Amino acid sequence: MELLQTNIFTQVAGLLLLASAIGVFGQLLRLPTILSFIIVGILAGPAGFDLVGDGTEIELLSKLGIAVLLFLVGLKLDLHLVRSIGTVSLVTGLGQVFFTAAIGYLIGIALGFDAVTSLYIAVALTFSSTIIIVKLLSDKREIDSLHGRIALGFLIVQDLVVVLAMVVLSAVGVGASGENPFYDIARILMFGALFLIGTGLFIRYVAERLMQMVARSPELLVTFAIAWAAFLAAMADGLGFSKELGGLLAGVSLASTHYRDAIATRLGSLRDFLLLFFFIALGSQLDLYLIGDELGAALIFSLFVLIGNPLIVLIIMGYMGYRKRTGFLAGLTVAQISEFSLIFIAMGLTLGHVNESAVGLVTLVGLITIALSTYMILYSQQIYGFFEGWLNVFERRSAHREEGDMAVSSDQHYDVILFGLGRYGSAMYERLHQGGLKVLGVDFDPDNVRAWKRQGIPAMYGDMADSDFVMHLPLAGVGWVIAAIPVVSAPLSHGDPRRVLVEALKHQGFAGRIAIAAQHTGDAERLRDKGADLILMPFVDAADQAADLVLGRQQRAPIPACIDEHGNDIGARPDMPA
Repeated sequence: MELLQTNIFTQVAGLLLLASAIGVFGQLLRLPTILSFIIVGILAGPAGFDLVGDGTEIELLSKLGIAVLLFLVGLKLDLHLVRSIGTVSLVTGLGQVFFTAAIGYLIGIALGFDAVTSLYIAVALTFSSTIIIVKLLSDKREIDSLHGRIALGFLIVQDLVVVLAMVVLSAVGVGASGENPFYDIARILMFGALFLIGTGLFIRYVAERLMQMVARSPELLVTFAIAWAAFLAAMADGLGFSKELGGLLAGVSLASTHYRDAIATRLGSLRDFLLLFFFIALGSQLDLYLIGDELGAALIFSLFVLIGNPLIVLIIMGYMGYRKRTGFLAGLTVAQISEFSLIFIAMGLTLGHVNESAVGLVTLVGLITIALSTYMILYSQQIYGFFEGWLNVFERRSAHREEGDMAVSSDQHYDVILFGLGRYGSAMYERLHQGGLKVLGVDFDPDNVRAWKRQGIPAMYGDMADSDFVMHLPLAGVGWVIAAIPVVSAPLSHGDPRRVLVEALKHQGFAGRIAIAAQHTGDAERLRDKGADLILMPFVDAADQAADLVLGRQQRAPIPACIDEHGNDIGARPDMPA
């Protein structure tokens, strides 16, 4: 053990080996990878084998992983995101913080905690883990969905509240020494304004030209991207903000350039590797020795976070005019507390405002809620399907916030309804359109839908995993409904979007034919059993066509102009015949 603590290379090698072993075991038990890695941290921490020592190097890799993750998220954010979902993010974020803190304070008082301890615990319960949520939504490919974007928006609001809470708490500590407690707050606000102005000027005058020079070398592109993410994260941290906010702004500053997709592709694997150390560091900080006496209170607070927080978000979004499904899926993302919750309560301990039992209580709540909410987010579609009938009370008669993007002309007839406007769906649309068919595109990314509409292509916002959405589809006279979104998960589960779509269409009495994309032979067989008429297997179909071309059994058809995954016309392929 002593060798592992003193030799950093041996220490990292041991942690990687332990993570691999626990990861394989977790897969056998169908545990989410995040939970497996947190368990690795607990086993490697002081409550386990104490392999991490002081954890300085692990913490460094953890912080770098956080910066890279938020940088990649920022790369996907356009500046108009604030205008499009800024109101709901601000209202939902602040509303959730206020109501969670108020109710949590009352629960603390009812459980016998003093007023100061109850206040600290209540505030700690308001913070959700941006890192974990973004990772889970990214893995599920829901980060670009409407509920994913709204969740990201109010998580950013939460992060800003975290910053303010930390500043106020630090100011209280400074004030205890006789200094002016308002000076730090004013300084932070001034630095924040300068930070945002500087980022805006960089986007306007520097970003594109700088990236043109950097992108000449792929290796330099990756190095610069990591350096830029780490630099702004460090700058934000130095100015009193969170590193997460700095990493996010670093990505936003390059999101308008033409190189964001190349950067995202190259940094994906590095992000996953570095995040391993974040979850190990988080697990190693969970001090299990402090939590035994607070089990009862921790269970009560955990139930409030797991159930109360999603309900608060659901109520606020329903009142604002969002559909119950959007509010429910967004609400599930706040069903856990954050690593900042542990930091916040630890600051209270340092200032002498709370005792170690309060720290142990919040630690146990963190362990319970992070574990259970991971499953809640991963299986959100199935959970929504189970509770759907009881959620009508949270939806207004007119969900006006979403009806605009879901609306299509009622007098239009369509031959094909196509789900998925990515590369595969775009290419399919072009070929169907050239074949003389009237196609309606459907996508769960609002930006994709708006981009298609700007080009005059019929499109509407919707998710094939939403059975209620099928009621809005103009199915009369439609010959084909095609799902061009090959879901990677297997086996086919009850909440699988493809299965939901097929069953909903059958329930609506759809008389046309259904084509579903799949990547696994087992899924293809089960989808046929559910009622799909045609199974599209992109890789298998492409291999068959390539083999036929090589063997001279067919000739290549003219390749039409294409629209990329962002809905932009990228013109003909280089090998398109004149």
